[in-house]
Amino acid sequence: MPLRLPALFLGFAFILFAPARALAVDITAYPALQTFIESIANKHGISEKKLNEWFKSAKIRQDILHIVNAPKEGLPWYEYRKLFVTKQSALRGKRFWQANATALSNAEREYGVDPATIVAIIGIETRYGRNTGSFRIIDALTTLTLEYPRRSDFFRGELEQYLLLAQELKVDPLALRGSYAGAIGIPQFIPSSYREYAIDFDGDGRRDLIGSKADAIGSVANFLLRHGWRKDGTVIEPLQPEKDLTLWFSKLGSTPMLPLRYLLGYGIVPMEYNEKEEPEALITLEEQSGPKYHLGHNNFYVITRYNQSQNYAMAVYELSESIRQLYNLTGQ
Repeated sequence: MPLRLPALFLGFAFILFAPARALAVDITAYPALQTFIESIANKHGISEKKLNEWFKSAKIRQDILHIVNAPKEGLPWYEYRKLFVTKQSALRGKRFWQANATALSNAEREYGVDPATIVAIIGIETRYGRNTGSFRIIDALTTLTLEYPRRSDFFRGELEQYLLLAQELKVDPLALRGSYAGAIGIPQFIPSSYREYAIDFDGDGRRDLIGSKADAIGSVANFLLRHGWRKDGTVIEPLQPEKDLTLWFSKLGSTPMLPLRYLLGYGIVPMEYNEKEEPEALITLEEQSGPKYHLGHNNFYVITRYNQSQNYAMAVYELSESIRQLYNLTGQ
């Protein structure tokens, strides 16, 4: 999913809460929704009557608001890791790789993205396609547009993208289900990402992220490449930087910003040494014993374009390494 959502994602629709209230949308109570409907009708030629029918059928979901206000990415790394980097998930990832070896090999050849990373992302997002979400997309996006003011502009844009996507896929906008944040299908693409990065990778003439594992695999690879993935590039490595470096550098986030020559001045020599002096990022993850520091390379940053949480990106990396080891041992 993918998401372009900071510290959320996209794919955790399996979180369960006590019985939740779902309230029918009263369009007259939301002037912003009336304006949105008029805008969509004028911009895209969708029937205003039809739009009103769809939104009268939509529901405000209180459980979605609970989830979005308590994302799992907010957990410390040592707790978050337990949710996704497990032996069982690695074993299932190996089996997914075996079952989809041709599509994964093709994705690696065409996009330069290693299979283990693709498999790990799909594993974390939807348990390898087994859990793609139970929320109606229109309910999720309408709820977050109308009742989540902190990010209402973002979700309003995704709601518009979803209505256009439903037209392109020739599906009823009331029918599709996905995550609490409106992410769709096996790789949990939000509507704008679906429209921009989804590809037909199985050659059947459709971009089907719901039913086609091949399309999901190719689309994840396409997303990562389009965001700058480098074939065979290092993702992340542990380090022990000087304390005065971590005080300010850790606040810069996942974006690579520190020049290599500055790192060398602190005695930090990256494994992925290059003469271009490409910038790096300091990644701080909370272990039970305290913060641990890592050097995040370009490909770590690219994974955070899928989900901006550093915990998420680290989980993808560690799970991918476990899956790769199992596959190389027994899978080929």
